[in-house]
Amino acid sequence: MAIEYPAILELKTPEETLSWKDRDAMLYALGIGLGSDPLNLEELPFVYENGLKAAPTLATVLAMTEGYSRLIATSGINFARVVHGEQSVELHRPLPPEGVGTVSSRVAAIYDKGEKGAILIVESAIKDGAGPLATLRSSIFARADGGFGGPGDGEAAPHPKPERAPDLSLDFPTRPDQALLYRLCGDRNPLHADPAFAKMVGFPRPILHGLCTFGITCRAVLQGYTGFDPAPIRSHQARFSAPLFPGETVTVDLWRDADVVSFEARVKDREAVVIRNGKSVLA
Repeated sequence: MAIEYPAILELKTPEETLSWKDRDAMLYALGIGLGSDPLNLEELPFVYENGLKAAPTLATVLAMTEGYSRLIATSGINFARVVHGEQSVELHRPLPPEGVGTVSSRVAAIYDKGEKGAILIVESAIKDGAGPLATLRSSIFARADGGFGGPGDGEAAPHPKPERAPDLSLDFPTRPDQALLYRLCGDRNPLHADPAFAKMVGFPRPILHGLCTFGITCRAVLQGYTGFDPAPIRSHQARFSAPLFPGETVTVDLWRDADVVSFEARVKDREAVVIRNGKSVLA
């Protein structure tokens, strides 16, 4: 199966019914490390039903439905040769910790990079009874699928990192079993659990989900700039650049300019940058 352009631009899913409970919000929060200190009263509301809050990036878990997976599977890309390139979440309203709604996804764009591969952009929309709730865009780098005849340019330029020392740097230790916990939110890819599978695809051991690291960077914005209040976060986006291994400590560097928080995440012990071009917009 190969990419058929421009027919791929017509791919979309019907609206799927979506529901989430307080347990889902709490499990996601634990998955990105919130509540690791059970006496931290600022983080406790994300993992305790008394006054429960939802982390803004919970939307990434809600959007990854069976319909989303089928859309990718029918796009014509070689799924064995893809990596998650970028992710963005736009919140039209604060995400409730439980709710009922719908989600739909569509191919928003695709770019032909020739021998380098293809970049597939999938947009997902979450709605509830009050209207639009969140819009997400996933950039998927399909390394084996260039040369299909589509446009080579047109992607938005990555958000630039400020050219000054970080205004704030926060360290977040991850647990050795962090990926095993996070995968219970829905992503059961064996790359994050099976040591033999991880070695087969070129990693020394299972890696942490990129979207878990993405959630950790949102934790950094919550801690550094909103007093753990999710409401001011209107959008959060980043580019994935290297894997993070469970048990490592990730350092998130942050810069604030008016209502824009720029960020980058790195593992100091390996001198590896795992998240680049991060941008969070505050109300």
